[in-house]
Amino acid sequence: MSLPTDWLSHLLEIIAVAGRVEIRCAYGSPWRIVYEPSPLGEIPYHVVLGGSAVLEDPAGDAPTLLGAGDIVWLPHGSAHVLHDGSGKRPRPAREREGLNLTISENTGAGERLDMLCGRFIITPPHNQLMRDYLPPALVVSATRHDAAAPDETRAQLAHLVQLMRIESFGDRLGGHAMLNALSATLFTLTLRLASGASDAPTGLLALAGHPRLAPAVSAIFNEPERAWTLPDLARRCNMSRATFIRQFQDSLGRTAHDLLLDVRMSVAANALKKPLASTEAVAADVGYQSVAAFRRAFTQRIGMTPGQWRRSAAVDRQSV
Repeated sequence: MSLPTDWLSHLLEIIAVAGRVEIRCAYGSPWRIVYEPSPLGEIPYHVVLGGSAVLEDPAGDAPTLLGAGDIVWLPHGSAHVLHDGSGKRPRPAREREGLNLTISENTGAGERLDMLCGRFIITPPHNQLMRDYLPPALVVSATRHDAAAPDETRAQLAHLVQLMRIESFGDRLGGHAMLNALSATLFTLTLRLASGASDAPTGLLALAGHPRLAPAVSAIFNEPERAWTLPDLARRCNMSRATFIRQFQDSLGRTAHDLLLDVRMSVAANALKKPLASTEAVAADVGYQSVAAFRRAFTQRIGMTPGQWRRSAAVDRQSV
């Protein structure tokens, strides 16, 4: 019998995340960077190592001032703009290729920005899970204190950022692989810190940080195959059914059934990639006694039938 595991560990077991550091920006103001929308399956991120930057919020909210130690993700792959805030015409940037990443520089004489830019790569269908359950922009700080977030996580993140900074200097042997490995770790630590923050945004992070709702999230991730009912989940949270439904919806923006379905279909998508796993066995493993009902749910969530998904996965393996 497997031991219960926290929801974030289960999420990272379900989705395969690869990290990639691409550019180190070294700009003096005035500067401005315009980012186009990212392809599906890619989450761009920026780590401010020194100086400051203004993020024009992709959702149209007020701009966000970023300082040293701040990390911003764009989970929806949204187009966005970063600039120095001066409103002046930016100095042109030039790029030079290092052994492990690209350096982008300008000749601006004002306050200096030092920033790492990269992206997280998440394969289908799990990329949609991230877009559905994370906000358009996610910002955490490795330096600014938040009484609700654990200090040890913030310290870990600060050390990780420092390691990434060191590795991005020079042309060290294995530096490219090291930066990408640290980038993947950045994914986990950022989510851990964000889920404990007092201002965690609506979505999975806010739900997991809700002290009374967390047992329901853990139950769904630990046993997605179980025939969970709303009364079952409400009892785990010591709530009435009506209170549970209202608070879950307010925090997540979706129902407990939505989350359960998405976790089940994500687990099923992974299982169907295994050549020897039958559709009937996979359906049973994620809690469906009826293969027809499983096919309907899978097709609705993934956009193709289990058979089509299995064949597409086989083609992907052959093309590697």
